[in-house]
Amino acid sequence: MNKFWHAALILLIFAAPALANVTVNSPSNAATVSSPVQFVAIATTGTCSKGVASMGVYVNDKLLVVQNGASLNTGVPLSPGQYNTVVEEWDYCGGATFTPVGITVTSQTGIFITSPANNSTVNTSANFVATATTGTCSKGVASMGVYVNNNLVVVQNGAKLNAQVSLPSGAQHTVVEEWDYCGGASYVPVNLTVLNVGTKLSNIQASKGWNSWGQGPPDYVDCSPSPCNGFQFSLTSNIASPSLSGNATQFTLGGSSGTAPWGDVLFSIPLLGQFSTQGIPDTGRTLLPTLHNFTYDAYFYSPNLGLSQVMEFDINMYMNGVGFLWGTQCRIAGGNEWDIWDNLNAKWVPTGVACNPVSGGWNHVTVQAQRQADNTLLYESITLNGVTANLNKTYPPFAVPADWYGVTANYQMDGNGNETPYATYLDNFSFTYW
Repeated sequence: MNKFWHAALILLIFAAPALANVTVNSPSNAATVSSPVQFVAIATTGTCSKGVASMGVYVNDKLLVVQNGASLNTGVPLSPGQYNTVVEEWDYCGGATFTPVGITVTSQTGIFITSPANNSTVNTSANFVATATTGTCSKGVASMGVYVNNNLVVVQNGAKLNAQVSLPSGAQHTVVEEWDYCGGASYVPVNLTVLNVGTKLSNIQASKGWNSWGQGPPDYVDCSPSPCNGFQFSLTSNIASPSLSGNATQFTLGGSSGTAPWGDVLFSIPLLGQFSTQGIPDTGRTLLPTLHNFTYDAYFYSPNLGLSQVMEFDINMYMNGVGFLWGTQCRIAGGNEWDIWDNLNAKWVPTGVACNPVSGGWNHVTVQAQRQADNTLLYESITLNGVTANLNKTYPPFAVPADWYGVTANYQMDGNGNETPYATYLDNFSFTYW
């Protein structure tokens, strides 16, 4: 469903070739791991309209695993030693691409940290990736976690850790720990220097100046104010409960059952440039051209999240006649998978990454995006409830009217086939740029 286009605009997509790509989320190149080695990867193809047929893993030039589809998740038992591995995709048109990954397999037990490295310098949001084994508990590792300055900030079940962790600037003492099913534990300290990078806008959910539009099939043309075209939507701020900060904002969507199915509501707030709600109009047009990195970070809650077809979290940037739309949507009733927006072909692209937010509890989403030096859009990563998916997908920008200038953030709710009313709550919504 196209959620971005307003009726008054005709957006011309720059013609640029889409590239095939294999993104390996695990193991990292040059990592030390234990057996079995868990290979997790996704693939795309830009030359075959039929898509990716299958993926496989080569170990020292021998094909050991083949799985159908555009995603791979498999354990490969290997003896201790160094290996040259390759993750490859084959498309339905006879094409193929691959990504090499060098690994060291060890028989030792303990915690093996891929990132960050001890005594390294990181940004205020660091990706912790590690695995653990135990030689004293036959039942194995139950969970892993991260401490920051003696405070436990992340816990994930299982013997693998992949979490985006927010860190204060300066020298920080962190610890990666594993707990086994027998009551035992071990840990590895990781000392870091954290750079104070970026400018952070906080409590955006409570800001004034939100815009809202109802949209429905087949063209998803904007309508406002509510109610319109069978849709009803609203925004109410200063919600004390449910809330994390005591100042959440409630967003609602509903409609006339049977007459307005599959409708959505787009909530958008201008942050930088024109119509800035944060007091940063950049009238001299000197700030936006310097910006290349963006972090969308928010907590969302719904008592009945299963009524949502899709939840969407987007970053938009416009300047010098060029537009950038980093669109990320979590299909819930639509299939529990993350999609990203393809600016070249104006369509949603499945990532192969599961999206299973919790109904009746707070969910934490973080989107990392980048405008590269050549103005291509880079989707860096999506983190949901501490689990990070590294995407590394690029798309070209598109043309916009020359007088457009600004950065906005979107929060969108999609209805189901009956347009059953439901509410969500947004809290601790921040946006960081540099």
